[in-house]
Amino acid sequence: MTYAERLATTTAARGALCVGIDPHPQILQAWGLTDDVDGLERCARGMVEAIGDKVAVFKPQSAFYEVHGSAGIAVLERVLDDIRQAGALSILDVKRGDIGSTMAAYARAYLREESALRADAITLAPYLGFESLRPAIDLAHETGRGLYVLARTSNPEGGEVQLADAGGRSVAQMVVDQAAEENQRSGQYAIGLVVGGTHADPGCDVSRFNGSILVPGIGAQGGTIDGLRSIFGEATDRLLPSASRQVMQGGPSREGLVQAVESLLG
Repeated sequence: MTYAERLATTTAARGALCVGIDPHPQILQAWGLTDDVDGLERCARGMVEAIGDKVAVFKPQSAFYEVHGSAGIAVLERVLDDIRQAGALSILDVKRGDIGSTMAAYARAYLREESALRADAITLAPYLGFESLRPAIDLAHETGRGLYVLARTSNPEGGEVQLADAGGRSVAQMVVDQAAEENQRSGQYAIGLVVGGTHADPGCDVSRFNGSILVPGIGAQGGTIDGLRSIFGEATDRLLPSASRQVMQGGPSREGLVQAVESLLG
């Protein structure tokens, strides 16, 4: 199955929600855990153990694991395996973007079946040019995985670049259009977008976009599930809303985490 097919199957069964696993120090402290590898593992793997059978997609943010060095990366490997075992999909939030052999190495790190860090999809930054992502695009198509390309991020500073004029359309719109063209060409529809749910007007038209749209900013950043239709209109059925702190603040109890997920799924 392609990534698009697996995503459609999983969200149909569990609901369209992505839960971030971002064990930053404030969350660890709130859970009564230490800000070290042990606390990281207990928090991250505890999330999947508690709600892994209820959530369609998990999105670990790689930075919170990398900060602990090789031991943290080993935890990330175990978290990704836990997600697979729970029958959920993983989007590894790495926001990689480079050129040539370096981009190819990033792709091999996360998209090869043989990699311990393999995920169902990863996030990518296209600001070295959309075509610089080609090694990842080709490998994702080869292995049936997905990519989410940053188009209009949830942070307010993003507009400085993403809303800049690029020959009569915004940079964000150019990314949307190039991703749609790639999906049409391949027929796999593996290329998704990242478009934040925090802007009343995202500054790009995704109404006819032909892939998945990951929508960060739900919860702590001010975005709401109820407000998505007014922002995205005809594209609402292609959205994958993403919440992290709003769910993690329900822990460490399983009951609290389940309740947080159910409140978002309605």
